[in-house]
Amino acid sequence: MTKGHDRTYDITVFGATSFVGQLVVDHLLSRHGTGPARRRGKDHGGIRWAVAGRNRAKLEGLLEDRGVELPIVVADAADREALDEMVTDTRVVVSTVGPYALYGSELVAAVAAAGTDYCDLTGEPHWVQAMIDAHQDQAVETGARIVPSCGFDSIPSDLGVWFVQGQSHHRFGRYCDRIAMRVKGSRGGFSGGTVASFMNTLDELSKDPSLRKALGNPYALAPAGERYGVRQPTVMVPVNDELSGSWVAPFIMGPVNSKVVHRSHALLGRPWGDRFRYDEAIMTGGGPVGLAKASAIAASMAGMAGISAIGPVRRRLQDRVLPKPGTGPDEEARESGFFDIRFFGRTDDDRAITTKVTGDRDPGYGSTAKMLGETAAAFLDADAANPSEWAPPAGFLTPAVAFGDGLIDRLMAHAGLTFAVAD
Repeated sequence: MTKGHDRTYDITVFGATSFVGQLVVDHLLSRHGTGPARRRGKDHGGIRWAVAGRNRAKLEGLLEDRGVELPIVVADAADREALDEMVTDTRVVVSTVGPYALYGSELVAAVAAAGTDYCDLTGEPHWVQAMIDAHQDQAVETGARIVPSCGFDSIPSDLGVWFVQGQSHHRFGRYCDRIAMRVKGSRGGFSGGTVASFMNTLDELSKDPSLRKALGNPYALAPAGERYGVRQPTVMVPVNDELSGSWVAPFIMGPVNSKVVHRSHALLGRPWGDRFRYDEAIMTGGGPVGLAKASAIAASMAGMAGISAIGPVRRRLQDRVLPKPGTGPDEEARESGFFDIRFFGRTDDDRAITTKVTGDRDPGYGSTAKMLGETAAAFLDADAANPSEWAPPAGFLTPAVAFGDGLIDRLMAHAGLTFAVAD
């Protein structure tokens, strides 16, 4: 079956009973309902969509709890035959089943073979690199558009850079060759799935030390043959940051997000220059208080990384301390969360621009679920658009390369995000 409007479903949510999967379902219900009729155009009211997972009873319970009826697709992440049947019957697969290095590889292989569009929430760059190397050529051949990392990791970073570069070119006629992303404020913790992915990465690293090369290379997700470039700045200790005017501390997701940004730059043909530099950090304020906060964050991260590297300690943390996959905060906590991140850009002639990206829910759950749901709908936008105006290429893409301003518009209209010039 070829990809197109003859497929039964527009979107299938795989892992719908996971904690974040349920939030994605709730967002799609609020936006699109359950009706079978498809409307043309960018709103896509009444899209045809289904929920999927390995346990029919849990899927039925999910729908019963919400008082709705939706098609159910039963498929296990390890059952390639069932995955093939699922992906050939839908235009877009949304996956919340992580850690992806454990549970995601067969699904990516299936969508690449079937020419099915796909998005997920992974923050595992070594796995993404392995999937690119294994399936990029086939995805291009079949027309599959595969867009990993479509939650807080790494949409605000990737589209934030896209936005500031667009504003810089509009204002100055040139792009920034230096951008620093700084987390100004946030409320809300990391999801249990994110923690599980991080811990699984440490497990894999202990078994295969060669993964350090992919994890340590900011260009690891660039196309094969382009995984090198100018030395990138990295905040590992407290720094009195000239760009933001604040003390800054390491940001745990910086190494992941930076790789996605550099893949975008490579896929776009490196329009921001061969000396483009990018890094991420957390702003902690000025003066002695800012230094103290930055030092505390850096010390806690170093300590956690150190003890987590010890296998028995890591397993004890997973069993007794850290949040479990499938768990998360209640609705009140999610709705009281937020994030506010800033992008400080500089051109090669020293002109400056500052932009911001904000979200109205906690980053790890509420905002992430809305971002992922709107990314899935953005694929349908791409199919409805005039190809001469917007034709995303096939293969492994990033949010910025696949959707650009179209996804920014969606996120601002329907996901509680803002993109704005801050200076």
